[in-house]
Amino acid sequence: MIKISLKGVDELNYQEIEKKARENLNGSCKVCPVCNGKACAGEVPGMGGKGTGEAFKINVEALAAYKLNMRVIHDAKDPDTTTVLLGKKMAIPVFAAPVSGTTLNMGGKFSEAEYIQWIIGGCLDSGIYPMVGDTAVDAFLTTNLEQLKKFDGQGIAIIKPWENSNVIQKIKLAEASGVYAVGMDIDAAGLITLALHGKPVGPKSVEEIKQIVASTKLPFILKGIMTVDEAELAVAAGVQAIGVSNHGGRVLDQTPGVADVLPEIAAAVKGKVTILADGGVRNGVDVLKMLALGADGVLVGRPLVTASFGGQTEGVKTYLEIMKNELKSAMVLTGCKSIKDINERIIF
Repeated sequence: MIKISLKGVDELNYQEIEKKARENLNGSCKVCPVCNGKACAGEVPGMGGKGTGEAFKINVEALAAYKLNMRVIHDAKDPDTTTVLLGKKMAIPVFAAPVSGTTLNMGGKFSEAEYIQWIIGGCLDSGIYPMVGDTAVDAFLTTNLEQLKKFDGQGIAIIKPWENSNVIQKIKLAEASGVYAVGMDIDAAGLITLALHGKPVGPKSVEEIKQIVASTKLPFILKGIMTVDEAELAVAAGVQAIGVSNHGGRVLDQTPGVADVLPEIAAAVKGKVTILADGGVRNGVDVLKMLALGADGVLVGRPLVTASFGGQTEGVKTYLEIMKNELKSAMVLTGCKSIKDINERIIF
């Protein structure tokens, strides 16, 4: 069992971090042994999936359905897990997903500033980068950007699909905080937590996306792509990266899993844009699978909420260190010397 030392807390193992998180999340998340959406189905607001919760569940199940070809006759004895995404070298090809809303979705025990500071600090200490998000509470984005600025803006801001002038205004706020990329989670169109606060969001035309992309010189990520045709439209709109995502199953019931749609999307647009996969990634083996299915990198959301609420910055660092070790071990056992060596040949 991995042991860590937390400020103000004696030695904790990761199970103890999860136990603490269960207490601190005040019932908003059960911190299940497997974060698969079954115990929290329909809990939106909260951490669950919309309606039946099937779109959350299928993300985990679709990824689990893929198996790996084990290979041990090779020279991949010390794999290199580093990669470069959007111009930044990363220890592993993982971003913290833009999960926000401590008072709406996470039990309200901690402030948005406390939570996002733990996420940002833990990510940067681990050699990866955080994405910070936007919510129905306008102050949350401001808070997230203020915290990110304290870390020299080393992260990415993802804006909800508001009316274009509002999106562009928020992009300018993000630029002022020093972020190195921006984006929009277009999969939040129709998100119930926004509707409850009377905040209109909606889909965008290609021309509207082009206008938003043209408003900034920073790399632009369009998160919420689940079909080949929309991946191609995103390319036509001029984005630098897409996030293959169903918003964690929180916006539309009965979608397919991200792992199931990823290979076709990658076949259509790989090399034209950076492809990030967001859905059901829980460990280093899941990272390996998503890369083999065509992603350039992945996003991790709910597990980092658990890690931060249970162990603050050190909890995030511990979770990411475990994930890195799992990825490296899985690369050894599938014969991958580097991230670029990971491809569909390792999928059974």
